[in-house]
Amino acid sequence: MPLTAPGIPRRRGFFVAAGMIFGLGVVAGATLRPLLPAAASAPAETAFAAAAAGPAQTGLPIVRRLDPGLAYPAEVLRVIDGDTFEARVRVWPGLDVDTKVRLRGIDAAELHARCPDELAKAQAAREALQSLLASGGVTVSHVGVDKYGGRVDASIATRDTADVSAAMLSGNFARAYDGERRGSSCG
Repeated sequence: MPLTAPGIPRRRGFFVAAGMIFGLGVVAGATLRPLLPAAASAPAETAFAAAAAGPAQTGLPIVRRLDPGLAYPAEVLRVIDGDTFEARVRVWPGLDVDTKVRLRGIDAAELHARCPDELAKAQAAREALQSLLASGGVTVSHVGVDKYGGRVDASIATRDTADVSAAMLSGNFARAYDGERRGSSCG
């Protein structure tokens, strides 16, 4: 039985299902985080093993138990453009999800350019993002669903850069973006 809803092509249904699995992993991981007394200092495997012994916070609604600061380790698989990359994200010990990640709050020029100037900006942005992510220690946090589907919207950090979106903005490789209609990078 295909994992698609009526009217959604099969390929898109795969991305919707992958996004839902990622989201469920995020919620499950964030829900168990408050149950772990030593989660901040213990390695992930040790902390999750301790979850069974920790007291449940049943009095709090789930929204109050979610930790927006929870960061998930990610392995960069490929950089797509200046504001999107594909990653394998560890959402739970032994559970990795491959997904496309869009950097929150920025928009870079598109590689499917409408003019030579836009193409040059897009290539420079892609190279800058590759360079930032190459330092390793990539983490994904504040995960949300991107408005176009098939990817998530998140804050990204690396070993050397606390906020990759801010670094892209400060290097003039991207512009601030809050979901409005994107402008042209031509002329």
